[in-house]
Amino acid sequence: MNQALSQPQNPMRRAICMHELRQLLLLWLALAGICLVRPCTVRGQLNSLTEEAKIRSNPTEPSACGESMPSQSVEAALGLACLVERGGTPTISFRDAIVIGFVGGFVRRDDIKHPEVQFAALLRERYPSKVHAEVFANHDGKQALRSVLQLLDTNGDGVLTDSEKQKASIIIYGHSWGASQTVTLARDLGRQGIPVLLTVQVDSVRKPGHEDYTIPPNVRSAVNFYQTRGLIHGRSSVRAADPERTNIIGNFQMSYQDRQINCDNYPWISRHLNKPHHEIENDPRVWYQIASLIESRLSTATSAVEALQPPRSWPLK
Repeated sequence: MNQALSQPQNPMRRAICMHELRQLLLLWLALAGICLVRPCTVRGQLNSLTEEAKIRSNPTEPSACGESMPSQSVEAALGLACLVERGGTPTISFRDAIVIGFVGGFVRRDDIKHPEVQFAALLRERYPSKVHAEVFANHDGKQALRSVLQLLDTNGDGVLTDSEKQKASIIIYGHSWGASQTVTLARDLGRQGIPVLLTVQVDSVRKPGHEDYTIPPNVRSAVNFYQTRGLIHGRSSVRAADPERTNIIGNFQMSYQDRQINCDNYPWISRHLNKPHHEIENDPRVWYQIASLIESRLSTATSAVEALQPPRSWPLK
């Protein structure tokens, strides 16, 4: 009798089990979608005009993605050590600049846990009268464009003169979808005849309807950091629409096989589903190099030829 009673229960148990598994799978996929943008797309081939370098790390350094680690590691790199006195020489003089950053995924523009936001805050703190640094969500590209146009309109008459446009010193950076938006903003500025000093893409993931592969000719220099592992990974190369007008500093591959970066600014499930994509965003080496590039572009003592060259510390091992 026990056997007779148990038989009709087995299909019911199996049905309940399958339902629970489906629910768990749907929850997992939903969380994966929330954690970051979208599945990676087919990447373009490395352009022959660009330079590729792998920057590997010291395997003896501690910390792992998700482990408790002092947050000062990224902040130390964001302290812009390259933007201070060198060898007893006077502090470098900087031109007035507009620096625009874009966060990736669904990160808020004011989320101080993310390096993009920290970077802008430190620029504002160190150069309050020289650098206007502002961060936007990657879906707020139009708002960012309006902000730049207002800042360039120095006389406030609502019309940008050729002189106001050519005086522009604009740097744009971003991670993931924010990196894709970086190129879009540069292109929008180019349509209005406004030059851009530098674009920085960190593990760029193309947004639907956007194109993050070709750097528009109004951009003077561009650099692309990427990694190739994980569910979501960045574009491996960018190219110049006009190589005579735009210098592609390089497409630099970051490796995290021997070294992991603390990325506890993301939820646990996100860190484990997209770990390398978040590690490159939180990598102090990447931000040190970005700071060094900004120094070379904004220094009034830098010649036009020198401004097209990578900094001496490139790449940081």
